[in-house]
Amino acid sequence: MSERKPLKGIHHVSAITGEAKRNYEFYTKVLGMRLVKKTINQDDPSVYHLFYADERGNPGTDLTFFEIPMAGQTYEGTSSISTTSLRVPSDEALDFWKKRFIKYEVEHGEIHHINDRATISFKDFEGQRLMLISDEHDTGVESGKPWEKSPVPVEYGITGLGPVFLTIPKIDKTEQILTNVLGFTKIGSYQRDNNQVDVYETGEGGNGAEVHLIERNDLPPERPGRGSVHHVAYRVEGEEELQKWGDYIKELRIPNSGFVERYYFKSLYFREPNGILFELATDGPGFEGDEPFESLGESLALPPYFENDRKEIEERLKPLDTKE
Repeated sequence: MSERKPLKGIHHVSAITGEAKRNYEFYTKVLGMRLVKKTINQDDPSVYHLFYADERGNPGTDLTFFEIPMAGQTYEGTSSISTTSLRVPSDEALDFWKKRFIKYEVEHGEIHHINDRATISFKDFEGQRLMLISDEHDTGVESGKPWEKSPVPVEYGITGLGPVFLTIPKIDKTEQILTNVLGFTKIGSYQRDNNQVDVYETGEGGNGAEVHLIERNDLPPERPGRGSVHHVAYRVEGEEELQKWGDYIKELRIPNSGFVERYYFKSLYFREPNGILFELATDGPGFEGDEPFESLGESLALPPYFENDRKEIEERLKPLDTKE
C-alpha cells in the first residue's frame, strides 16, 4: 500500500444551529468571522449550511453550521466534541475580546492559561461551547488571515480553528484511533476543571493540529441539539491522499461512508469507538470555484447538481440579512 502523508491538522468543525439568522449575526457581527459560503445542507436542501472562516476560507479556519430549526436543547455529556477553540494572534487580543464579550453580553469566563496558552471560554446564544486561544507562543500549523472588512480589527481577529476538545467515557479507545490509525502523537497532559486532559498532535503540530481528550465516565452520553457539535474534520492534502486514507481505513475494516463529494472539498466519514463522528477532508478545491474572493458568501451558492432546483430551494430559505 502507498505510504500516506500525516494528516495536516484540523480542517473544519461543523455544529448545529436552530436559528440561521441569529447565528449569522453572532458569528459575523460579534465574532467578526467572514461568511465565506452560504449554501445548503446537501443532505437536506431545505435548510442552510453556513461556513464562517478567515478571509477566504483557508483549510483549518472553517466553523460551519447546519441549520436544523426543529433541533431541541443540548444536554451536555460524554461522547461529544465538548469545546471548539478559535485562534487569535496574541495574549493582548484576549483583553480586547473580554471587553467585546461584555459589550455584547456574551456569556464568558475569565482569561486563564491551559497547557501554557492564554485562553478565554465563551458561549454563543444557543450555548455552543467555544474558546479563544492565543497564538502568542504557538509554533506549528500556520493560521489563516482575518478579513480586512471585518468589524473586528485585524490585529485581534480570529485566524482559524485551534484544538478540539473531546469528552469521552473510555479514553483508550479514542486514543487508539488517533494514534494507531490517524497517526497522531501524544505530547503531554494538563489539568482543566479538576480533570486530566491528554494532548495529541499531528503534522506540524501547534494550535491548529491538536486534539485534547478528556475522560469522563461519571456523565451520561450527550444528547445533541442546537448548540452542539456534529463532527470534526481533519486535513488531507488532496484527492490522491484521501484515496490512500480510504484504502487504509477499509483495510482496517472500519465502517465508513466511502468518498463523499462536498464540492468545496471531498470527504470520508467514520465514527470512532466512543461514537464521535470524524471526517477526513481535502484541502481543496476551496470556496472560490463558484464565487470570486470579493463577494464570497454574499449569494446562495449551490453545487451544480442542485442548480436545477434553485428556484424551489430559494423560496424555502429565509434571508439571513435584512438587506437581502
